[in-house]
Amino acid sequence: MRRAGRRGRQAQEDGPMENGVGQEPGVSEPPPSEGTSAPRPPRARPRLVFRTQLAHGSPTGRIEGFTNVKELYGKIAEVFSISPTEILFCTLNTHKVDMQKLLGGQIGLEDFIFAHVRGETKEVEVTKTEDALGLTITDNGAGYAFIKRIKEGSIINRIQTVCVGDSIEAINDHTIVGCRHYEVARMLRELPRAQPFTLRLVQPKKAFDMIGQRTRSSSKCPPEGRVSTGKETLRLHAQGPATLQEGPSAVEEEAARRVDDLLESYMGIRDCELAATMVEMAKCSPTAAALACALDSVLGEFAFPQEFVAEVWAAVCSPHGGQE
Repeated sequence: MRRAGRRGRQAQEDGPMENGVGQEPGVSEPPPSEGTSAPRPPRARPRLVFRTQLAHGSPTGRIEGFTNVKELYGKIAEVFSISPTEILFCTLNTHKVDMQKLLGGQIGLEDFIFAHVRGETKEVEVTKTEDALGLTITDNGAGYAFIKRIKEGSIINRIQTVCVGDSIEAINDHTIVGCRHYEVARMLRELPRAQPFTLRLVQPKKAFDMIGQRTRSSSKCPPEGRVSTGKETLRLHAQGPATLQEGPSAVEEEAARRVDDLLESYMGIRDCELAATMVEMAKCSPTAAALACALDSVLGEFAFPQEFVAEVWAAVCSPHGGQE
């Protein structure tokens, strides 16, 4: 009987964990004696375990114990015996190159993480015939900037070999690995008109049935993970430990969407985490001028235009005055 009990406990510790979240096994509590009220022992701290796959196909692995995006990539790389620098970006609950499902600074406790790794390298020559190329840039938080959106009818849209999800590795042989997305957007914006330049791109590795797809992929690759239904998320921080917190409200999500749209319109970038941070700062700012001061002190490297800051404040603090 004692041996069977040990096997049962071992199965509880090592067995599958539902929805990517495991719990530390707690010490069983003996029933209190009749007529006494024994104090309850403290509950064991949850052990958060997330499921992961390589987006082009792989066995399922489990990762835990990360605080930020770089550590997350390191854990994924360790599971699949690859270098962390092979990972371009991750999506949540889908293996597809879906820019609406990018992993940012928050992960739902039931989210399934798909890692998109380096595939083929390609070079394209572009001539800037107008100020805007039609690219929206984002980055993975670990040194790679990549294309999040291509505007219909734009210069880049007419180059069929450039795809959403492609990582920008170099501009005119000048490597931009390690640059943030806003720095890459600024470099592209400052390129002179009518002078050809070269982009070196790295596309995410694709399974055979995904090759030839420009912006979406077949559903025959690894199965999509279960979409999280809970509101509680793991928030990753650049410094300090990751924290569990409730997800944003519908009002906060809408405000962040508006600010993300403004970022694309003014800066040529999309960054949901940056947008959420700006929403929080705007909520604490009584005026647009106060928000401008707060942004300069914390995010001065972005050099946000005054009109952009005014529209952000209006979108958050006076939603009907913000842009749709």
